[in-house]
Amino acid sequence: MDRDNTLIFAGSTSRQLTARICDQLDLTPGQNETVIFSEGNTFVRVLENVRGREVFIVQSTVFPTNDSFMELLFWIDALKRASATSVTAVIPFFSYAKGDKKDEPRVSIRARVCADCIEAAGADRVVTMDLHAPQIQGFFRIPVDNLYAQPVLVQRVKQLGLEHLVVVSPDAGFVKAARRYAHALEASLAFANKERTGHNEQAAVHEIIGDVAGRPALIVDDFTISGGTLAEVAHHLVAYGAGPIYALVSHGILTGGAIERISASPIQTLFITDTIEKRPVPLNNRIEVVSVAPLFAEAIRRIRTRASVSEMFQE
Repeated sequence: MDRDNTLIFAGSTSRQLTARICDQLDLTPGQNETVIFSEGNTFVRVLENVRGREVFIVQSTVFPTNDSFMELLFWIDALKRASATSVTAVIPFFSYAKGDKKDEPRVSIRARVCADCIEAAGADRVVTMDLHAPQIQGFFRIPVDNLYAQPVLVQRVKQLGLEHLVVVSPDAGFVKAARRYAHALEASLAFANKERTGHNEQAAVHEIIGDVAGRPALIVDDFTISGGTLAEVAHHLVAYGAGPIYALVSHGILTGGAIERISASPIQTLFITDTIEKRPVPLNNRIEVVSVAPLFAEAIRRIRTRASVSEMFQE
């Protein structure tokens, strides 16, 4: 990779992850600053020359979601106006990925609006991780690389040395992804019969489908906000005779009350990644963070050398 022609900048929500990515690539993060004025306006400034260089801006769009998303747009615009050859938006967690469809009358397809804004700001490419709805890639007219946290999370779970493990999907919709985890861990598969009836971020688990009795269980999902589904599935697994119980998610959003909910559940450890680093409450010792910096670093290296990104995840 041409280090002299590559610059990686951190938005205000992803400074630690950006530093880890740069460590992997033996690069120094680009110099920049974000200022929030007293009335809430966001101001961004690039503090070094980017003319003619290929630039990556790393920014998760969360905590606060709307402010973080607007900051990302401002970074893209600033870098393009400063004559960067290309600008890649690296979005470790794409918050509005849940807004992928019009499943009731008079609602916005929010992910499509976000895609349009990112393109309009001038991004040449997007790199993200574990999109809640992979079809969102089709909302863009620019290349989108959707990375998967599975390799680093699977590597960590293997270190636990769990025998006769069963991987549990929290609902039928995540079974396909859960099956990939089960295959990688040489484990069997079960899933929870879950129903969500509104927008209150809560769902009801009715039963566990699959053989879990007397076996360690690993609940897998792409993200958790309140921790409610993970906790409820864990309680059902104990009732069905499973144990010990672990869980992993790519994006540990973990809003207020989630940490306490996980701590009060039978889950011994919840594994999350560092796609999100700013939260309203600190993590505790029941939650372990696994870094995905090596995956983002390798993706950036491949983009710069015109190599295949998808080959990173071929079995």
